[in-house]
Amino acid sequence: MKNIKLIFSFVLLLAVTIRCSVPDGIDDDTSFVSSVGSPTNISALYNITQDNTGLVTITPNGDGATSFAIYYGDGTSTPATVTPGNNTSHTYREGTFSVKIVATSINGSKTEVTQNLVVSFKAPQNLVATISNDLLVSKKVNVTIKAAYATMFDVFFGEPGKDTPVSANADQTASYTYAKAGTYKIKVVAKSAAIKTTEYSTDFTVTAIVQPVASAPIPPTRQAANVISLYGSKYTNVAGTNYFPDWGQGGQGSSWGEFDLSGDKMLNYIKLSYQGIALADNVTVDVSAMEFIHMDVWTADAQKIETSLISKSNGERPVVKDLVANEWTSIDIPISAFTSQTGFKVADIFQLKFVGTPWAAGTVFIDNIYFYRAAAPSSGLVGTWKVAAEPGSLKVGPSSGSGEWFSISAQQVTERACFYDDTYIFSSNGSFSNVLGTETWIEGWQGVTKDACAAPVAPHNGPAGATYLYDSVAKTLTITGSGSYLGIPKANNAGELPKTPVPSSITYNVTLTDNNNTMNVVIESGSGVFWSYKLVRI
Repeated sequence: MKNIKLIFSFVLLLAVTIRCSVPDGIDDDTSFVSSVGSPTNISALYNITQDNTGLVTITPNGDGATSFAIYYGDGTSTPATVTPGNNTSHTYREGTFSVKIVATSINGSKTEVTQNLVVSFKAPQNLVATISNDLLVSKKVNVTIKAAYATMFDVFFGEPGKDTPVSANADQTASYTYAKAGTYKIKVVAKSAAIKTTEYSTDFTVTAIVQPVASAPIPPTRQAANVISLYGSKYTNVAGTNYFPDWGQGGQGSSWGEFDLSGDKMLNYIKLSYQGIALADNVTVDVSAMEFIHMDVWTADAQKIETSLISKSNGERPVVKDLVANEWTSIDIPISAFTSQTGFKVADIFQLKFVGTPWAAGTVFIDNIYFYRAAAPSSGLVGTWKVAAEPGSLKVGPSSGSGEWFSISAQQVTERACFYDDTYIFSSNGSFSNVLGTETWIEGWQGVTKDACAAPVAPHNGPAGATYLYDSVAKTLTITGSGSYLGIPKANNAGELPKTPVPSSITYNVTLTDNNNTMNVVIESGSGVFWSYKLVRI
């Protein structure tokens, strides 16, 4: 067992106490409280010599740590200081000890972990090894043990040419990922401080995961005029589509069905030779105004997938794409990749065809099949904008447009001149850009010790390739592109960074006033936290 606790300075705790009535991350002046970069995943690996001396080598590990203090737990008063990648050795008497590891990050925040260490001069007894295939990672095997007197164990996973064991503490897990599924002889060696070790060997069958364990990425929000969907839950699909027409592929060993992953359904083509999708009788779709066909494909064993658009009047044309095993491959094929092939037009598409490589051997799962084009830009947004350099242009509160928790002051506007010269560019082709220059306003959660003007920090440094979609009826603006944003980067639809992952898109509520020269923006970041920005055209 290990116990973990975060250690903060008294000043930091006092700041939290004083501001306890203000929701986390709302006031820019104290946002560092919720974004202290404490080290994570702290542990230590023990390596004990089998010579009855009790000599143990302790190697600490952790994410975000710049140093470790190791308290041996045997009464030794002075801890050892260890830098990442190094270790410390200590001679123990026989017994069970609580070893404490205190990891420190670059800004001085700490994480403390306590682990048990068993030192015995008896050989391990009653060894029970549990060996299992990982449920999430294909061909990964996990090994744990129970054994009296054991300090650690080595596992020889038996893959030819790989003779180095994987080591773990007696109460932890040793893991290994094989290149191929199959049966391997696995040997477990349990170790104490005694000269004699205890071993267990068995033949174990390593399996490959042959179906996804997570859903495909959720498609972005699009206006109905900009998408034609054939399969998926995000958009309205063309009615009456047949996803499993039997064109004779069943006779070649192929099969098909709809796979249900905890309520998320997707197409499953088994031992794919070729497979069709057919629209309802007398139904065609004109995709000549679309720019891409999109699909998400998961496979454990297919190398490539060939996609053909089939026209009712002028045949079919294929495009081949590579697949990545054991993860979702998001495929976007330009419609021009089909129409550039001699004599092909896409005004009356009535079928699709998928062909697998290798033939009739690989299984694929497919979701989110749709044609799309970039959003037609709104003339009201096209141009360059800035946050208005005035008090109250940046604020947050418990309701839309309120600023009772924080509202930027005139002094803060002056202090943050590097923020107020940032520009947001909406182009007529539907692209969006954050232009931040050499400096913008950087906060503690972005890795600095003090909120200040500084160089932009990735991914919020003006990434390329962002797009926008403005719905003038719903008055919503969706910016798509990881690291792209309006106003401040930390506020998103799921909450605030760094407590949420960086989103691939953010949707804002937008009202244009002053002859489309003022943009009033509101976003609810999480539940009941409303950020408001005032932007002006320049």
